[in-house]
Amino acid sequence: MRPVYNFSAGPAMLPESVLLKIQDELLSYQGSNVSMLEVNHRSSEFFGIIDHAKATLRELMNIPDTYSIVFLQGGTSQQFAMIPMNFAKGRRVAYVDTGFWSAKAIEEAHILNDTLVVGSSKEDGYSYLPMDLKVPEDCAYVHITTNATSEGLMYRELPNTNGVPLIGDACSNILGFPYDINDFAMLYAGTQKNLGMSGLTLAIIRNDMLHDVEGLPYIFDYKKHIQENSVYNTSPTFAIYVTDLMLTWVKEQGGVEALSQQNERKAAMLYELIDRSGFYSNWVKPSDRSSMNVVFTTNDETLDALFVEEAALEGMINLGAHRSSRGMRVSIYNAMPVEAVEKLVDFMIRFQDKYQ
Repeated sequence: MRPVYNFSAGPAMLPESVLLKIQDELLSYQGSNVSMLEVNHRSSEFFGIIDHAKATLRELMNIPDTYSIVFLQGGTSQQFAMIPMNFAKGRRVAYVDTGFWSAKAIEEAHILNDTLVVGSSKEDGYSYLPMDLKVPEDCAYVHITTNATSEGLMYRELPNTNGVPLIGDACSNILGFPYDINDFAMLYAGTQKNLGMSGLTLAIIRNDMLHDVEGLPYIFDYKKHIQENSVYNTSPTFAIYVTDLMLTWVKEQGGVEALSQQNERKAAMLYELIDRSGFYSNWVKPSDRSSMNVVFTTNDETLDALFVEEAALEGMINLGAHRSSRGMRVSIYNAMPVEAVEKLVDFMIRFQDKYQ
């Protein structure tokens, strides 16, 4: 095992076995004497990778044929614009505000459309998930962030959308929590947290959402990218290759249910310590706490900074909070082993004993 545990919120750590596989095939992909970095995006080898990745994802998430899977560039931030471009259909769109990234999505949608915020916990410091939404029936869709990375919030139960199609930004908990894809009209995620490296976004779209949009450039058209099997333009080949390896790894670990149970166990270890410590504090409603990103503080900025510094000296890095928040953030995505969290808990106890 590598001597450092990388608790970064993204790009996040990858399993060592996946990194070794990448290393092994870097100079010669499957014995071809051609690096994966050099494989042509329209070659049979690369289409084999795309097809295998799609098939594995369908198996892991039980995705029926009524949904399409597409790989895209531009990150989730580009999806914030593409979603209203493709799906608003001249109607109002609805958003739930649960923190930094949902606010970014709302800001982008507002540029393009009449945008309603149908639920928000902003006035309460994003300490809970709004569930009692007021969604007009004429809205084109409702958008949620399934896991608020910066605020440490995660939907385990989905809100009632009054029959309006639900779109989910699952960037930080896709394959880390067992959502039923049939509850969503679209689910999308950047791959740099649970699915691989940065530079790639995955979208799962129900086919009845796809339609021709007059005046929409092809580069922003989901339907066009799906028709072209994710290679309308030169695709991020290496990132898709890494995601294919990660999907295989998830399957080898026992699938989404097994990893979700492990994630809940890791998170529980941290929350139990925080709650009983009298030194650390978490401000999130317990039922809405994330199993992917655990946020907390000592309520002393100097001690928070010292915590991050001293943890790094012991091989636990990137524990600082998001720039929009305070304190610490522990990102424990699928690839983070239980022993890393055990080591962090031990450090937290010793840190408290030292500075309380």
